[in-house]
Amino acid sequence: MTYVITTPCIDTTDQSCVDVCPVDCIHFEEGVDKILYINPDECIDCGACEPACPVSAIFAEDDVPADQTKFTEINALWFTDKDAARAKVTA
Repeated sequence: MTYVITTPCIDTTDQSCVDVCPVDCIHFEEGVDKILYINPDECIDCGACEPACPVSAIFAEDDVPADQTKFTEINALWFTDKDAARAKVTA
């Protein structure tokens, strides 16, 4: 399992989650991305990021709200096709 960043992060990109991640699995390109992304292959499911998020945008994969499930795919997609992931965030 991994953690997933969802809609409340859009246009916020607060980096509190990055600061507490022990494996540096949360990424984004400053000035380009509207949201941060968690690499599902690097995430160790420690949960440190979830309480650090000031906008409650981070959920364990199994707890992602039904209306936000597309972000599970979007987070993973960013690590193989950044442009495709960005297009899905703005859609």
